[in-house]
Amino acid sequence: MNFRNVLKLQSMIGMTLSAFFLLDILVGVIYGEFYGRLLIADGIFFVINLLIWLLLRRHIIRFSIKESILSVNLLWLLLGIAGAMPLVLYTDVSFSAAFFEAVSGFTTTGATIYNDLEVLPDMILFHRSLMHWLGGMGIIVLGVGLLSMINPTGSLSLFKAESTGITLEKFTPKIKDTALSLWIVYISLTLVDTVLLKLFGMNWFDAVNHAFSTISTGGFSTKNASLGYFAADGIVWVTTLFMLLSGINFLVHLKLFGKRDFSGYRSEEVVWYLKLFGLLSVVLAVIHWQGSSDGFYYSLMHAAFTISSVMTTTGFASLDYEQWGAAAVSVIFIAMFIGGNAGSTAGGMKVIRIVIIFKTLASEVRRVVHPNVLHSVFVDNTKMSERILSATYGFVFLFILTLIVIALYLFARGFDMMTALSGSLAVVGNIGPGFGQVGPAHNFSIFSDMDLWVLSAGMIVGRLEFYTVFVLMSRSFWKRF
Repeated sequence: MNFRNVLKLQSMIGMTLSAFFLLDILVGVIYGEFYGRLLIADGIFFVINLLIWLLLRRHIIRFSIKESILSVNLLWLLLGIAGAMPLVLYTDVSFSAAFFEAVSGFTTTGATIYNDLEVLPDMILFHRSLMHWLGGMGIIVLGVGLLSMINPTGSLSLFKAESTGITLEKFTPKIKDTALSLWIVYISLTLVDTVLLKLFGMNWFDAVNHAFSTISTGGFSTKNASLGYFAADGIVWVTTLFMLLSGINFLVHLKLFGKRDFSGYRSEEVVWYLKLFGLLSVVLAVIHWQGSSDGFYYSLMHAAFTISSVMTTTGFASLDYEQWGAAAVSVIFIAMFIGGNAGSTAGGMKVIRIVIIFKTLASEVRRVVHPNVLHSVFVDNTKMSERILSATYGFVFLFILTLIVIALYLFARGFDMMTALSGSLAVVGNIGPGFGQVGPAHNFSIFSDMDLWVLSAGMIVGRLEFYTVFVLMSRSFWKRF
């Protein structure tokens, strides 16, 4: 393994992050806040990464898959440290809490340790949203698209290591061009969402921050009551729509933007994603409508918002849905497991894996009835290979195993089972809020520093979809690939 490849990439991403953090300072200038400490810290961070890059400037990066996987794992430590820096400087939190908040930001989990957001400086609120926005599409995709010093072969291996989902579809001949095209779509959706939120009553600062959190399916807000602070129905519906769009594979949007091709929206994953969203929204609306004095329109609006927020793992809240009763909590719990599409900014198990699991179960039932007939699993008229099927089963097993381990750890620490289980699911699925003591009306400030390190690890493992992290524990990874 050539560690110079790994180190040079880290320095390049570090310099890129430092440049983006200048936007935090710009917000400080606009709102008259003291930005001197952040400017100095960001300058030091940039210089350190620049010196590393200068030492390795003649080294040509050629990534193997092994080096790509190691780079992605180390990158999340870099992101956590870099993202924590402004939080430690400007808020009264420990480094462990700041690291958790930064990892929550970049993984677009949206779990927070802050009890009162509205007392934070505007540049810190923006910093939290910016971490979401950068992490949403994937910091590696940013690196692949903008840092052309990485060769095409290495770029592809790095893109595969970071990108979520079962397979990676190359939309353009060069993976660098694909990444850049994805960012164009990502930025376009962010701009449209920002303008619409402004039109429906938000000020520009809140509109930008919430658009960053929506398109990245992150969930950080500038208000303690999240979207519940804003009374306009238009804001709730716009956010619901853009959360739903952001939970769809961005390559599907790219086909529409680039080729005016709507075929991606007819794929089985997208169709099932929309069906599940519609079904769960109606069921939740009826439950809330029947159990309260609210009208059906009001119930449907907040039910659709909640299901969209939970399924896409955004984590916004318009109401405290824990107050809707046990049946409502059960429906929301199901939505937490589903997640969005592969290739989207959403976390969770992903709809495509749910589809494959259920089709496999149906195939096994048919095999029992007709044992002499060959049965295969097809998605979009394409036969799923044994490699994809085994990878899907393995993912589900690792998802559940990680979920159980962290839940048992929290339960052993003295938290009730609902808090332990939903808190574990909230971080492993990159969802944000859970139930109990980590419900939508609460936050993660109740946890100790050690707890926060465990939960931070859970967010990173979930964001990298398990294999990329657990492969490091394999002896064969370090001997041969």
